[in-house]
Amino acid sequence: MAASIAHNEATKIGRVLDRFTPGLVDRVVVVDDASTDETPAIAAQKGATVLTHARRSGAGAAIRTAIQYARAEGFDVVVILAGNDKDRPAEIERLLAPIAGAGYDFVQGSRYLKGGDFGNMPFYRQLATRYVHPGLFSLIVWRRFTDTTNGFRAIRLSALADSRIDLDQAWLDHYELEPYIFFTMNRLGYKVTEVPVTKIYPPHELGYTKMKPITGWWSILRPLFLLGLGIKR
Repeated sequence: MAASIAHNEATKIGRVLDRFTPGLVDRVVVVDDASTDETPAIAAQKGATVLTHARRSGAGAAIRTAIQYARAEGFDVVVILAGNDKDRPAEIERLLAPIAGAGYDFVQGSRYLKGGDFGNMPFYRQLATRYVHPGLFSLIVWRRFTDTTNGFRAIRLSALADSRIDLDQAWLDHYELEPYIFFTMNRLGYKVTEVPVTKIYPPHELGYTKMKPITGWWSILRPLFLLGLGIKR
């Protein structure tokens, strides 16, 4: 199952769904985080299963909804991708190959590995996503990773049944959930790897990103400190 996370992406969600070729995945789900535009209607028109939050809850809460739905529906693997056309569904096969072929549990997409691409990304975003966050993350988990903030990834759902992984904590509702899963699966010894993927941000006039410069970045950085210091589990 592939799940696209969206909030007010009416200008982009159609293109995201058009990139899925028949048979690529068993089901395409759009988790609509309380959009006020036509995002859910367009997603439904394109044939996606739409799960809608009654109020805006955050990216982490939307991913949690996708995971809960995938587990309830009996899927083995969930692939998470953005709803703003940054990711390329054709590359889902790259994410699934290590799970199907080598028994990996978590496959992280990396725009910085050979074969990946990040387009015309501003230097300050390259600095943060290529050096700052991966550097801290790698230092804390004692393993080198190249792209720890990329939301394009695949997860074996049976691993998330581990009682030591608690996705329902309220502090994970925003951008914290993604580094939490990545960090925790590393810490618990699950098989984790990276594969090269493409991540091309849309033009500014279409909405470059919804992450706020300070609060958004603190949201993805603070799990590293809280988990690394043992303050949170």
